[in-house]
Amino acid sequence: MSPKSLTELLAQKAAIEKQIALTQREQRAEAIAKVRALMAEYGLSLADISGRSAAAPRPRAASKVAAKYHDRASGQTWSGRGLKPKWLTAALAAGRSLSEFEV
Repeated sequence: MSPKSLTELLAQKAAIEKQIALTQREQRAEAIAKVRALMAEYGLSLADISGRSAAAPRPRAASKVAAKYHDRASGQTWSGRGLKPKWLTAALAAGRSLSEFEV
């Protein structure tokens, strides 16, 4: 067996990788066909397979959070969650204290 050039080896590698990809696609298609046949045979749905109930889950209602901060001048409130509102940021920048707005 004679030594092969780098070009020949790279060409072989590309051909092998192409054959691997083709074989993977074929095996995947066969597996999908088998799964579909079994689903049809047993009357299964995607919900049965995924383990989720057939009924769509109900979205949870957002729970109200009591306000922790209140601007008596404007009546605006903030729960203390998320970004500080602009009215509070402006008041703090003007030198007011956060404790002044506590409920």
